Amino acid sequence: MQNLSSISNFDQSILHLLQRDSKLTMSELAERAHLAESTCYRRVKRLEQAGIIRGYVALVDQELVGYPDDVFVHITLESQQRDKLALFEEEVAKIPEVMECYLMSGDSDYLLRVIVGDARDYERLHGQKLTTLPGVARVHSSFALRTVVRKTEIEVRCA
Repeated sequence: MQNLSSISNFDQSILHLLQRDSKLTMSELAERAHLAESTCYRRVKRLEQAGIIRGYVALVDQELVGYPDDVFVHITLESQQRDKLALFEEEVAKIPEVMECYLMSGDSDYLLRVIVGDARDYERLHGQKLTTLPGVARVHSSFALRTVVRKTEIEVRCA
């Protein structure tokens, strides 16, 4: 990923608009960003090439597709050796219900956000997948009662 030396106000506007609606046509994007279409196209391509725009996705409502519950899972490994961490990370990435996984400082080694249909579905995931991951010593889980804030838009700072 290449880094842009600076993000202009126009780039900031383009990123804001695309994060809100990536289905905008280039002419719609250019109009809303107050740019000529060719200029807007060049800026978008430059942002993509720099890795600032990593891709375009559709946000799916997890509840409507059968995963209404979020569970936050703290996992502690038996060892923190680099090869053990790498093996765990490789395997945890293969579990479809794991939406996010973070290497942590503090009491646990990893924090996962997993999505499930209900408590019984989580029990299956826990017993068949999470506790069988390589090197797992301890699993501590907490069900989210309600999502208060979930953002997909990042505020872009001008350099």
